[in-house]
Amino acid sequence: MEPIAIIGLGCRFPKANSPKTFWQLLKAGQQAVGTVPSERWDVETFYDPDPETVGKMSSCRGGFLDGVDRFDANFFGISEIEAQHIDPQQRLFLEVAWEALEHAAIAPLGLGGSATGVFTGLCTIDYHRLLYRDFGCIGPYSGTGTTMSITANRLSYLLDLRGPSMAVDAACSSSLVAVHLACQSLRAEESDLCLAGGVNLILSPDSMISSSQTGLLSAQGECRPFDAGADGYV
Repeated sequence: MEPIAIIGLGCRFPKANSPKTFWQLLKAGQQAVGTVPSERWDVETFYDPDPETVGKMSSCRGGFLDGVDRFDANFFGISEIEAQHIDPQQRLFLEVAWEALEHAAIAPLGLGGSATGVFTGLCTIDYHRLLYRDFGCIGPYSGTGTTMSITANRLSYLLDLRGPSMAVDAACSSSLVAVHLACQSLRAEESDLCLAGGVNLILSPDSMISSSQTGLLSAQGECRPFDAGADGYV
């Protein structure tokens, strides 16, 4: 029952691509919510302030990362053709996990054969839905590229990690559950080291339309937890 040490961290948040910039954003009280980027989808096509309008979203604001279409496939030994079929969530998880290990002063490629576990939380499958809308786009890499469990497995395979490797979908608490499972794995001594986290990318309007229909989105486009003026989330 020794204390568990967090020795490294990596992150990507709107307007903050590192723990340092994220902390600075928090200290400054900056607003990281913005309008849906045009490269995601055409906001005007789907926006309607009336949340009861079928097929529309009642908010055009959210927290979005920049450059999610960019990926250095060669760095991870992945061909350009395969990379096109890999969910950006998988690609993002590889990048941030690598950065977390560097932050911990651990050489990623030096972990080969070790009892290192990988636990990731995620619940969004937008890229899967986008890819499978056209059956002609499905190729030999589509299955592994869009299967949720491979988000963890791909990192384990890349670094030859021999600990548990799994993805968990617990909705909004997915990343917290992943950390919980990592702690259990360490205490059970099935892992000596764990990489735990979560990833969530909104790539299509589907989820925002659904949230609008259930009246969950803030008309102000702001999250105001525990505030009398709160009217939903972003």
